[in-house]
Amino acid sequence: MADWRAAVVYKLHADMEKQERWTPLQAWDKMTGWCAYTERCHSDARRHMLERSLTMQEADMIISRLIEENFLNEERFATAFARGHFRMKSWGKKKISYALRIKQVSDYCIRKGLQAIDDDEYMAVLAKLAQNRWQSIGKATPAQRWAKTRNYLLQKGFESDLVQDQLKQLQNKTP
Repeated sequence: MADWRAAVVYKLHADMEKQERWTPLQAWDKMTGWCAYTERCHSDARRHMLERSLTMQEADMIISRLIEENFLNEERFATAFARGHFRMKSWGKKKISYALRIKQVSDYCIRKGLQAIDDDEYMAVLAKLAQNRWQSIGKATPAQRWAKTRNYLLQKGFESDLVQDQLKQLQNKTP
């Protein structure tokens, strides 16, 4: 058991050795371009620099400067992340919130990001996903259809009370 762990640690160490080591000046140049390309969060930026062998102090200094010069903005990141994952992956607010927490985004920024999702559009996506899943379930009892659809929508990150309401509407429509 310890053999495979040693192999994984060795591979991770070897991969880090292959990566280019940055000086603080190189890091600033690279990070401005990296942050300008798409919205980034602070934790991703820090991890990116630490992988290039910068110290924590150097990374924090560069992050501070990136924030000052508006290359990094967590509120903007949270808004872009929430909109993108809702529109492209049809994620619900709970799943988006959880993903942002994993990225160490503040609760304030998470709330701002979730507010960027239009409520009418959110309900329309929920209704469409529920309808599609409900119809895609073949030969099943009504209880199985209900459970499978509910589990699917909860896994997508939609709130349980909204899911229950949507399922009641679908059940009333089904003859």
